Amino acid sequence: MTEASIKPSGPRRPGEAALASLGHPCPDRSPSDSSPHAFPDGGTWRTEIPSVEGPEALATVLKEAEALDVPVHRISQGSGVWMLTDAEISEMAGACAERNVELCLFTGPRGTWDTGAGTRTSSGGAGLRARGHDALAGCVEDAVRATELGVRCLLVADEGVLHTLHRMRTRGVLPADTTLKVSALIGPVNPASYAVFERLGADSINVPSDLTLEHLTEIRRVSRAPMDFYLEAPDDLGGYVRMYDAAELIRRGAPVYLKFGLSKAPAIYPYGAHLRDATLDTARERVRRGRLALDLLARLGAGDGMSPAGSRLPGPLNRFPDEPGNPVPPVSAVSPVSAASEGN
Repeated sequence: MTEASIKPSGPRRPGEAALASLGHPCPDRSPSDSSPHAFPDGGTWRTEIPSVEGPEALATVLKEAEALDVPVHRISQGSGVWMLTDAEISEMAGACAERNVELCLFTGPRGTWDTGAGTRTSSGGAGLRARGHDALAGCVEDAVRATELGVRCLLVADEGVLHTLHRMRTRGVLPADTTLKVSALIGPVNPASYAVFERLGADSINVPSDLTLEHLTEIRRVSRAPMDFYLEAPDDLGGYVRMYDAAELIRRGAPVYLKFGLSKAPAIYPYGAHLRDATLDTARERVRRGRLALDLLARLGAGDGMSPAGSRLPGPLNRFPDEPGNPVPPVSAVSPVSAASEGN
C-alpha cells in the first residue's frame, strides 16, 4: 500500500494524500474560516435545481432525480409567474408538495425585458430591476397570484420589490411562511450589501459564482441568511464550474443551497414551447450535474450535513424595522381573490 492510497479520516481535500506524498501538502484549514451557522434543522447545505420552466420540465426533473437518487430541496423557475397559466402553476405546486420539494417562481416584469434602453447599452443600465410603479405592481400581482395558487417561495431581482413583498408578508397580505429569494443577477458581492439584503427581507441570497472562498467567510462574519451558490453557473452568469470547491463552499458558506446550473447551454428565458427540447434536455443534465457533485462530496468524506428532505424555512433573520406611517394596502386592494384561498 502506498502513502497516496491511505485514506485520511474525516473530510479531505482533493488529491490530498497523493500531493503530500510528493512533498506538496495542503495547508491546514483555519477553524476561523468555518461558518458558525446552519439551517434551523441543523443541516449546513441543501440542493436546488434552477431553470425548471413549467410542468413538463418539472416532471422531467423529478423523474431524473428519482432515477439518479438526487435529493432535491428546491426547484426554481426563471421566466416568471406571468409566463405560466393558473393551471400550470397549480400543477407545479401540487407536484412539488407531493414530493416535499419547495417550488420557487420568479416575480414579474424585469428591466432586461422592459422598454428601457439602458439595459441594451454596454453599461447594462439598471439591469433586471423593476422600472417604475407599473413594474413594481406587476411583481406584487405575481406574488399574490402565485401564493394564492399554493406557491410559497418567490424569486426577486429588485431591492424595492423585495422589501415590499417582505412588508406584505409581515402584514398578512402574503402567507407568513412565504420565503423570498434574491436573484443571482443582482446578488451582493460584499458583506455589507449581503447584510442589507437580509434586512430588506431576503430568506436566501444568490451570490455571484466568482466570489472567492474568503469572500464567503467575510459574509458569514456579518450574516447568517442562507446563501444560494451556483456550483456551475450559466454562461450569462460567467459559466464558472466550481465542483471541486463544493466542500469548502459548504464549510465556509453554510447555510448554503448548492445550485446545479449548466454552462454551454442555450438561453431559455422567457420559456415557451419553441424552446421545449432544449429545456427538457438541459433539465435532465442539471440533475446529472447534481449527481456528480454529490458523488464528489461523498468521495471526499464531506457528504454529511445535508438538511432533511422537505426542509425549507431559513430560521430567524435580521430585518429593518417596518415603517408604521406607510401602510400596505388591504388585501382587497391588491387582489379580488379572498384571503381564505391563500392556504390552497
